[in-house]
Amino acid sequence: MPQPFSVSDAAAARIARVIATRTASAATDGKAPPAALRVAVEAGGCNGFQYQFRLIGPEDVAPDDIRLDKGEALVVVDPVSLDLLAGAQLDFADKLMGAHFTVNNPNAASSCGCGTSFSVA
Repeated sequence: MPQPFSVSDAAAARIARVIATRTASAATDGKAPPAALRVAVEAGGCNGFQYQFRLIGPEDVAPDDIRLDKGEALVVVDPVSLDLLAGAQLDFADKLMGAHFTVNNPNAASSCGCGTSFSVA
């Protein structure tokens, strides 16, 4: 049985760094600091589904969310999105053309040219 969803070391390190930076700036801005990165799959894009990444506070973690703790990083996924992310891995790429999170998803039958949406078989 494949891992439901996993987070690479590179993604965990980047999430931890972003949360730490935002926590420091939230202290000076008087805003609530983020606690986790929410990964979700929503209808949209040119192929039917698209990934959403959003920093959330502790009050936004739902009781039925799946929590993935990796080092200093917390990633949460809702149960509906998890069905489309079974066996997938969240990764982080820092390349010449820019840095970004990627999802290596074995359930994606095809993706669009820009890589932001996908379809399932």
